[in-house]
Amino acid sequence: MTAAAKHLTPVVLELGGKSPVVVDSNINIDVISHFKSVATKRIAIGKWGCNNGQACIAPDYIITTKAFAPKLVEAFKSTLTKFYGKDPLESNDLSRIVNNNHFRRLTKLLDDEKVSDKIVHGGQRDEKALKIAPTVLLDVPRDALVMNEEIFGPLLPFVTVDDIEESIDIINSGTKPLAAYLFTTNKKLEDKFVQEVSAGAMCVNETALHVANPDLPFGGVGESGMGAYHGKFSFDTFSHKKGVLIRTLGGEVPARYPPYTPKKQRLLRALLNGDFIGLILAMIGWPRA
Repeated sequence: MTAAAKHLTPVVLELGGKSPVVVDSNINIDVISHFKSVATKRIAIGKWGCNNGQACIAPDYIITTKAFAPKLVEAFKSTLTKFYGKDPLESNDLSRIVNNNHFRRLTKLLDDEKVSDKIVHGGQRDEKALKIAPTVLLDVPRDALVMNEEIFGPLLPFVTVDDIEESIDIINSGTKPLAAYLFTTNKKLEDKFVQEVSAGAMCVNETALHVANPDLPFGGVGESGMGAYHGKFSFDTFSHKKGVLIRTLGGEVPARYPPYTPKKQRLLRALLNGDFIGLILAMIGWPRA
């Protein structure tokens, strides 16, 4: 943006951010049910299936209620074991960390004393292979390192609340995310989330798939970017909408030009204010109470 500003070149910035996932306690996470914990599978593939969390739209952290969190953690354990096996570092379906610098950065987040005892699943790492297992952390304090920067890796902290609607205040108290995700069957909560949370884009009962839809604009807002693209939105974004007004040389309005007599001023005020009745009265010269 700095480079473009020197030449007044318009830009679209698609940045990152801490994309939250709010999980309501009314969803079905019974792993032996017909639905087989669809929510945890969709969150897991959005998180770890996106380059092991190294994607701008990957879920960054989960907000759920204190009462529901233990059940949700157990469902994640089952899902992650099914996806990546008992030893995820040996899985061919788990991406490596992109380089040594990011491996050390993620290790620092994981070794923070405020979260080192919060690991409830995963945590294994292999620096030589640049692999870190999918890691779930429960009841992470909001001042922990992992909650103060975009994770961009396989760590998934849980922030717990008493009431699920508190999640909206938590999200809005931070920087605006590139994406926000909600899992619920409560239409009232869904409407409140969509209306009150400011984010680049949203999914309800899904993660990441909005990026694959060419009929939806993709981009950030505030700290997560500006502008949008994908499909026709790309064409519109990178096109200049040039306004053109063409008139004939007839149909002049004398009140447009000086000298501005009291009558002309009255006409112009009515016109600018959208006062149709006042405009008619001014044109015919009638006084208005």
